[in-house]
Parts: sequence; C-alpha cells; structure tokens
Amino acid sequence: MKNSAILVVNAGSSSIKCSLFACPENNLSLQKIYYLDMTGIGTKTQFTATDANGKRLIQQDLQDADHDHAFSILLSWLEQHDNGLNLIAVGHRVVHGGTQFSAPVALTEDIFRQLEQLIPLAPLHQPHNLAPIKTLNKLKPQLLQVACFDTAFHTTQPAVAQLFAIPHSLTEMGIKRYGFHGLSYEYIAYSLPHYLGEIPQRVIVAHLGNGASMAALKEGRSVATTMGFTALDGLPMGTRCGTLDPGVILHLLKEGMELKTLTNLLYHQSGLLGISGISNDMRELLRNDTPSARQAIDFFVYRLGRELGSLVATLGGLDALIFTAGIGQHAAPIRAKICEDAAWLGVQLDAGANQQHGPKISTSNSQVSVWVIPTDEEQMIAKHTKRIVVLADSG
Repeated sequence: MKNSAILVVNAGSSSIKCSLFACPENNLSLQKIYYLDMTGIGTKTQFTATDANGKRLIQQDLQDADHDHAFSILLSWLEQHDNGLNLIAVGHRVVHGGTQFSAPVALTEDIFRQLEQLIPLAPLHQPHNLAPIKTLNKLKPQLLQVACFDTAFHTTQPAVAQLFAIPHSLTEMGIKRYGFHGLSYEYIAYSLPHYLGEIPQRVIVAHLGNGASMAALKEGRSVATTMGFTALDGLPMGTRCGTLDPGVILHLLKEGMELKTLTNLLYHQSGLLGISGISNDMRELLRNDTPSARQAIDFFVYRLGRELGSLVATLGGLDALIFTAGIGQHAAPIRAKICEDAAWLGVQLDAGANQQHGPKISTSNSQVSVWVIPTDEEQMIAKHTKRIVVLADSG
C-alpha cells in the first residue's frame, strides 16, 4: 500500500466535497493531503482546493457546471497534483443504507441498484450521493469504490427504539426510525478514549450544525437518536423544522398546499430561519439583538434541553456530554445555555474553558463531564475504505 491514496467523496445537492488521504503501508493511520470543495453546482459554481494546512491552492469560478462536469474537474485536478500517489479506492458518504446495510460495503452493480431503490427514503440526498459513483464507474471501472452509510451506526439500537406506532405492514415496508449523522457519531465514539481516557458507559453526543441531532451512546454504541425516518425529525435546524405534529401537515394539505411547496417549507424555510425570519446561521443570530433572533435561539436551546432529558432517561443517567459540529464546536454561548439548563443533571460549566472551546469545558466538581470534540466524518470514511482495501487484498 506504499505510495497509495484514498479519495473520500461527499456529494450533496449543490456541492461536492472531497478529501485525498495518503495511506502509509505499516499501519492504519491516514494523512490528509488535499481538501477539494465544489460549491454552487448548477448556478454559480466555484472550485476551491486547499492543502492539509488549509493553504488555498486554487479558487476558480466555473460556468454553471452540472454534477458530472464538476466531478470530472475535481478528478482532473487531482490527477495533475497527485504527489506521486496512486489512487487505490474511493469512499463515498451515502446517507441511507435502509434495512439492508449496517456496515460499509464495497460497491458492486447489484449493491448500487439496491441503493437506488432507497432513493424514496432520502430523495434530497441519495441521488446526489450516488451520482459520483456512477461517474467513476464510467471513468475508472476497475477502481474500488466503498459506500459508507449515515444510518449504519444506529442499527445497534433496540428494535423498540426504531418503531413508529403505525400498522405492522407499514413497518415491514421500511417505515421506521433510522437516524442520521451516524458517521459523525461513529468518529466521536472512536475518539472518546483519546480525550476522556476511556469510553464512558453513558454518553450523549450533540451534533449541532445546520443539520442538528443528538444521540445516546451506551458503551460507544447508539441506543437512541433524535432523527427518525428522515433528516427532518428531532431538533430544529438551520432551515429544517425538526419535530412537528403530523396534524400540521395534514392541515396544510387539506388547505390546498401542494406537496412540492410543503416539502420546501419543511426542509428549506423552517428551523432557525423560519422562526427568526433573519438567518439560518447561528453566528448571525447571536450577533442580532432582535426579539425574533432571541426567540429562535431560545427555542433551539429549549428543544435541546427536552431531547437531552429524553436521552438521559433512555440511558438511565449520564456520564459525559459531547458537543460537536459547527454550532457545537464554535458557539460558546449556546453551549453555556444548554449546560445551564442541564444543571439538574449535575452539570457544572467551566466558563473560561468554554470560551476557549475546550476540549473539556466542565469543572472538576461536575457530576457529568462535558467536552467539545471536533468531528471528522471524512476520516471515518477513509478508515472504513482502507479496511475494505486491506480485506480485499488479503482475500
């Protein structure tokens, strides 16, 4: 595996993010070489490449590139800047693995067809996750590709935690609680010994970004999470509504709202943006002193507190609380509000450490240790991909 590299691809509806990792032969460590970002696909497309230290290597505006063209540009740039590395595999973030996939898999034509069948379960994400796989199959048909699923980490949850109170026939159709952000939670679970010296028995991780969720981990394994059948459920997010009485949806449909309009409302016009009428960006809301901005923040914190209590009940107590993702890692005022509301759990915040963003932000007297741990889904995907490469070589 000397001089080998693994490419990690995370493709969304209007962006493609890639990271290139070098693979030392003697161990499972991975070294990030490049980070590539293609944004505004289909509109004002911009391509940016940086090195491992964040130094910008290129920033280029493109003319309305579609996904195939954008991805081809990324691959062409990598081939011209490969540092003598041989690309041996590509790992893809795939949002939905359905009931079939509980671990990363090497992609075959049959598996790809199965993943296409899951598009109705994640129509806004799955098609874009799969598009680069199809493109690479045409350009480099012999290249090993690996799918890593955002739902897989939550398949360890007990059956009762995955149920909805609906007829069994619908459950058999795959309508159940799946949970998402699994690659992020898996990375945090993997990192716990490095920060805490161990994997505590009862941990809650708050993945707080433009998409937000929380998960309860027992001995490092998921037992409950706030997201359900889709990535709409649970916490309020940047533009997504979070938990909503299904009767509201029935009411809006009865009043004549079209499905496309309703989908746009729930996914793109709600959450922090909907409440505030200002922005989906927590940084902007924290700088804004208007009542609507404060209300959006207060509601976000309130819902986090309620979900925290629910997850603590599932675990039967709490040993550690972890903050991660954009808001979780960088918004000290939000962490402070959440910890203040969690005083009933014995949480005591170290205000100075919180302002410095940790990693440990609880006092020595706190009954629950509280941490800020950066997540790295790409590193997790690269590790899974390398493991499958090793298995393929040994088989």
